[in-house]
Amino acid sequence: MAKPKVIAVANQKGGVGKSTSVYNIGAGLAMNGKNILLIDVDPQGDLTKMLGQRKPHDLPVTLGNALNDVVADTENSSHPEILRHHEGFDFVPANRTLSAVEVSLVNVMSRETVLRRYVNSVKKPYDYVLLDCNPSLGMLVINALSASDYVLIPVQADYLAAEDMTELVGTVQNVKKGINHNLKIGGVFLTMANETNFRKEVVSAVKENFGKHLPVLQAVIPATVRLAEISTADKSIFRHEPRGKAAEAYRTLVQEVIEIGEKQRSRSADLGR
Repeated sequence: MAKPKVIAVANQKGGVGKSTSVYNIGAGLAMNGKNILLIDVDPQGDLTKMLGQRKPHDLPVTLGNALNDVVADTENSSHPEILRHHEGFDFVPANRTLSAVEVSLVNVMSRETVLRRYVNSVKKPYDYVLLDCNPSLGMLVINALSASDYVLIPVQADYLAAEDMTELVGTVQNVKKGINHNLKIGGVFLTMANETNFRKEVVSAVKENFGKHLPVLQAVIPATVRLAEISTADKSIFRHEPRGKAAEAYRTLVQEVIEIGEKQRSRSADLGR
């Protein structure tokens, strides 16, 4: 079996569609026959709620418990925190216990790699592991970048939102230098785009400003009512509105993610020869 690829979806700015994108990318990869694990790395539990767990704070076992077990070296080999979703993929929920874990990591040896140790313990059966990062550049995000092969950056189709990428890119570069030498930026993709000339201007601006240094993906995720509805529908956009513009955009994004993964697998295989 090919080596699993671990992808962090990150942006320190909230409201850019991270959780929505992780859900739809995961569902789309599963539809393509891939074995998928989604991990909610946000104490707010937005992805967890989208995946049908409406009261994440009532869940008995979540990512927070699993990370505490890693720190204490008492991991449960049966991994009861991993749940199955009806669209054919697995996921690890999160709730506010993750906030306490983040605070406690300050006093932990190798605190930047606790999540990496957890991911390494569960990733073997999967083709892709997607990490839904919280909107910050704190210890949880550093852990997610440390655990990942590459990062995808969703950016709202807005000039100011695009400018905010600079700080995140700097953090990625620092993690690459000091903690995870294999970390790469898989690509930037635009979200919440309106069908206006302004959208075209923003797409052009992002490609002009960042395209020389960062891969800008072709997929542009539109702002649609149906896409907003999936936060409470417990259905990916592929089931909620399979013939809509948002579903088509996410199909394009899923194919780009597969291409990135296959390129990295081929590169790893070549280096191993």
